[in-house]
Amino acid sequence: MRLSVQHETRYRFTEPQARIVQLLRLFPGDTSHQTVVNWRIDVDCDARLRESIDGYGNLTRMLYAEGPVETLCLTVTGEALLSESDGPIEATDEPFPPELFRRVTPLTRADDAIAMLATGSDLAAMTALAAAIHGRSSLDRRPTPAIRSAVEAAADDRVSPRDMAQIFVAAARAHGVPARYVSGYSLSGDDERRTLAPHAWAEAYVAGGWFAFDPAVGGRSGLDHIRVAVALDAAGAAPIAGVRMGAGEEVLDVDVRVEEA
Repeated sequence: MRLSVQHETRYRFTEPQARIVQLLRLFPGDTSHQTVVNWRIDVDCDARLRESIDGYGNLTRMLYAEGPVETLCLTVTGEALLSESDGPIEATDEPFPPELFRRVTPLTRADDAIAMLATGSDLAAMTALAAAIHGRSSLDRRPTPAIRSAVEAAADDRVSPRDMAQIFVAAARAHGVPARYVSGYSLSGDDERRTLAPHAWAEAYVAGGWFAFDPAVGGRSGLDHIRVAVALDAAGAAPIAGVRMGAGEEVLDVDVRVEEA
């Protein structure tokens, strides 16, 4: 399958900003399951972009924009070829051993209720865990303004894909399974092919490799997921993170469109 992505992020500031610095995790890499055909980012103001790789092996760009900046629009456009496989995800940059991803963070702490969602630590149990998370709450694709912890999200009956992914990671780690948060893009479960945020799912290290699970669809992630960044939790894989130097408030609008090319 060949998917095309257009992801637009628009900032409007009530007062001009003196400087903006952002870390962009918006660039997918090639894996055994995906090949990036073309990918670019456009910025509508005078800005510098510097390529880098973060500690998890994610492709990143640092953006520097000098003021006065009243508006900022980032537009990501790209295409990727995706292949289906029952095997693990391979050919990824892995600077850390899988055991690192047993580490619990404040966002991925599991309480008893979350731990009980998982019934084991093998591939079948992780697939069942994705189905259990999918079945217990209503999916809301609108992201919450702030990243919620797994415990906070599990207490709500409406959760986002980001929430579901963190609940999965927390439950898997509670059973000793290395698990990590994944950000990217997906066609799954979105009839209009348009969302207000990039997608999120999880990977667990079972059966000797990394396998992807998407609680938002209730099982293994498949042919329609473009993997962009991984981390211990949602904060570490956020598509855009940064600081601004200036007074006033910011208004943020995000529009993501994923289509079959």
